[in-house]
Amino acid sequence: MRPLTSEVAVATPIESIADPTLWAATIAAIVVLFVADFLITRRPHDVSFKEAVGWSIFYIALPLAFGAWVWSVHGSDIGVKYYTGYLVEKSLSVDNLFIFILVLGAFAVPRVLQQRVLLVGVAGALVLRGVFIALGAALIARFDVTFVVFGAILLLTAVKVFKDALAHEEQNVDPDNLRVVRLLRRFWPVTGEYHGTKASIRRDGRRWLTPLALVMATIIVTDIVFAIDSVPAVYGITSDPYLVFVTNAFALLGLRALYFVLEGALAKLIYLAYGLALILAFIGVKLVLHWAHGIWPAVPTVPTLASLGVIIVVLAVTTIVSLRASRVEARNEA
Repeated sequence: MRPLTSEVAVATPIESIADPTLWAATIAAIVVLFVADFLITRRPHDVSFKEAVGWSIFYIALPLAFGAWVWSVHGSDIGVKYYTGYLVEKSLSVDNLFIFILVLGAFAVPRVLQQRVLLVGVAGALVLRGVFIALGAALIARFDVTFVVFGAILLLTAVKVFKDALAHEEQNVDPDNLRVVRLLRRFWPVTGEYHGTKASIRRDGRRWLTPLALVMATIIVTDIVFAIDSVPAVYGITSDPYLVFVTNAFALLGLRALYFVLEGALAKLIYLAYGLALILAFIGVKLVLHWAHGIWPAVPTVPTLASLGVIIVVLAVTTIVSLRASRVEARNEA
């Protein structure tokens, strides 16, 4: 048996399908998409279901088409890793929508302003994910034990998600108890009403924050929490930082539209948390096995194709069981 201490800090070369040109083109495309999204939604309005569905179809078709290009150019193995990572990120983003609904409801955000709040949240999430992804790549390249750390994070998150699901407690957000809100109120006064898309106004010679500033700050803080589990989850599928970034970006860009499509349906996915907990735990174990295989080759690893199959089955079963249970509950109440 080889000594463990000599393997923990060994450098692991990071392989990527992207060269500087592809990185630049991808980031430029994401910026263009985000700016276009901002310009299209610059005038506050109530997002109709038809509009939300149209944008959701676009933001799902785009990553699927990009995956087809990855598959054709870089082969089936890379293609499967891309689609698996995207599916993981998309499923986690659905869970994130639960929190967004709670936050927007707690701050009584007018419906015409909700998409502006979500757009700012997406922008903050993109920046934060980029930072976390770069940090993760640097740690993986230097320390193999990073896989164990990421695996532990996912396992702990899975346990927390599972316990919260078992508790069956109604989640609530009290703005007055949020640390970021208390911090902002310590330095600036806050108006009692919204002022359109303005985050601050001048009043009595002073700069006042509006509730919109508080809710946007809260969304950005939640983005940090989401990044802690979502980035390690994709690194559990592939160690290519480009694939990790692009799958995160595609999942986030479609988040605003997906919110308005699923806001009424999310309550029916009563067992989604159990499925996500199982997926996070599965990927956490996969990361630990990957690390152990590098030290003890006899330790088995989980192929990416098998990971894709497990994730699809868990999401499908969770969704079907949730919808059936919701229909039974509705009939009983009727």
